[in-house]
Amino acid sequence: MTLAIVIAVVVVALVFDYTNGFHDAANAIATSVSTRALTPRVALTLAAIMNFVGALLGQEIANTVKDVVDVPDSTHGLIIVMAGLLGAITWNLITWYFGLPSSSSHALIGGLVGSALIASVFTDNGISVHWAKILEKVVIPMVASPLFGFAFAFVVMLSIMWIFRRRSPHKVFRGFRLAQTFSAAALALGHGLQDAQKTMGVIFLALITAYPATYADGDLPLWVILAAATAISAGTYAGGFRIMRTLGRKIIHLDPARGFAAEAVGASVLYTTAFVFHAPISTTHTITSAIMGSGATKRFSSVRWGVARTILTAWVLTFPAAGAAAAAVYLVLKFVFQLP
Repeated sequence: MTLAIVIAVVVVALVFDYTNGFHDAANAIATSVSTRALTPRVALTLAAIMNFVGALLGQEIANTVKDVVDVPDSTHGLIIVMAGLLGAITWNLITWYFGLPSSSSHALIGGLVGSALIASVFTDNGISVHWAKILEKVVIPMVASPLFGFAFAFVVMLSIMWIFRRRSPHKVFRGFRLAQTFSAAALALGHGLQDAQKTMGVIFLALITAYPATYADGDLPLWVILAAATAISAGTYAGGFRIMRTLGRKIIHLDPARGFAAEAVGASVLYTTAFVFHAPISTTHTITSAIMGSGATKRFSSVRWGVARTILTAWVLTFPAAGAAAAAVYLVLKFVFQLP
């Protein structure tokens, strides 16, 4: 019975990873496609390859995610993890359908917290939510990363405008279209580094829950790393054209220089938070705010702030909405598995 549930949790986790890929595919390539630096299919292929490579570069974020909640070493604990994943998938699909670039990362963590909280209503045996870690590693970076992304992209774009102020715009844009191949690749690498590890962390949590003697003190198994890397790459290649339109055109019409500035800043934020702070931040939040920051150098009114407010609303709702969905799924699974 335990093995069957573990397999089911792993499959659901990889499905989440796949939805994360096509939900967040636009993050790395929307700017390059909208500026016509890359065709959609070439951009998706590049993003898929770099996502896979990025997923192999570390385990720090995976360890952070698996420590967000404690669950019992039993079937009950596995059901809590599964409910958290299904809640996150539900919110991902809702926001994907409406073309809203919300955070898969916060949906996942919100789902785990929501299922753990509802489970603790029935029993607190072995269930706890580490609020201090969530505040330090999730909430503070959630607020800080988009603010920094906006401000840094604004400054970088101003610097580009000053450095190339005497150059022909046509030649400058042609050069930045080429440069966007590298900045898009860097951003996709950061996306794999960040988001694939979150799925690894959840699968690792399930393995520790089911087989604590085998996995509690060990490293991530290689098969978990490769499976998560493959799933997110496949999802990325499947594409996310609904969200791509929102990021690439609805927020602001980007030129190649502004696209490069947004991608370069987004990538730098992802690497810094992953390697220095071990914080699972949102790729979506980071690149969206960077697009706004680089675009605001035209003039603040050139950014479609109405669209930005809609996106902000999705950001705010993600954590509680995914948690509520996970709580509902937990109640269904509790009935199906006849948990006490």
